[in-house]
Amino acid sequence: MNYWLMKSEPDTFGINDLYNKPKQTEHWDGVRNYQARNMMRDHMKLGDPVFFYHSNCAEPGIVGIMEVVKEGYPDFLAFDPHDPHFDPKSDPEHPRWMMVDVKYVRTLSRTITLKELKCREELADLALIRRGNRLSIMPVSKDQWQFILALE
Repeated sequence: MNYWLMKSEPDTFGINDLYNKPKQTEHWDGVRNYQARNMMRDHMKLGDPVFFYHSNCAEPGIVGIMEVVKEGYPDFLAFDPHDPHFDPKSDPEHPRWMMVDVKYVRTLSRTITLKELKCREELADLALIRRGNRLSIMPVSKDQWQFILALE
């Protein structure tokens, strides 16, 4: 089993949006970074737990937990010229971008803020707090996962 953290801006798609989706499930689309794409395509597996992280907001932080319920498949929005995530170099025969489906598990009892995560020596190797890491999807070790949950 792998553990993950996925970022989304709450004004675009937040934890409550996922909660309100039919079957509390949605595809995680619009990822346009090759490293993040490769993680979704090659490493995310059914049942993998995922932290839902609100980014680019007043108080960025981990707000909930999701689960991967469908492994990587082509991001069909890349084929739609009317979608903001359209990529003319991607086509159904040779898809460039991938997505996974995630399901809401629960909202945390409180937001575990980025500021708080940065203060914890035990999380010094967490990709989220390393300088220069701007990925929207990143792995979390089992020990980091358990430590973060204990902060709740």
